[in-house]
Amino acid sequence: MTAITLHTAASPEDFAAVRALCLAYRDDLRAHHPAAPALVALFYPDPAYTELLDALPGKHDAVLLARIEGAPVGCAMSQRLPDGSSEIKRVYVAPEARGHGLAGLLVEELARRARAAGAPLLRLDTLKTLDAACHLYAKLGFAERGPYQPVPEIALPYLRFFERRP
Repeated sequence: MTAITLHTAASPEDFAAVRALCLAYRDDLRAHHPAAPALVALFYPDPAYTELLDALPGKHDAVLLARIEGAPVGCAMSQRLPDGSSEIKRVYVAPEARGHGLAGLLVEELARRARAAGAPLLRLDTLKTLDAACHLYAKLGFAERGPYQPVPEIALPYLRFFERRP
């Protein structure tokens, strides 16, 4: 049986693992679709992305790290939006660890924490072409909606927005 653990990133080693996973996430996004490099440059520009990762947990109220057999293989974060809802960010599972349900476990743990904190809604966005992510969010009960915060017009054709109650 595979030993899967989820925990709040807390140590310097945890945050180093989360940073490495987030950089891999950005690299995967860049390679995903012909329009993706421009979108990644828009939403995850250097050095701002590096500064965000170096400041973890920073503005995030939860930073989760998933491990299989002790090896860091996935992460997810959430942050409170001005309306009190919780935005899920950077859900990523390394390719070698996919198929264990880790992304769903990470999202549901963020949902549990948002519910405990009194957030009325969970919100997130993803690329329309990330079929596995869109399928996962629908399976977890997220409904598609329009943008919940300002998004550059150039990016709108490529994004899907979701929400659900925690």
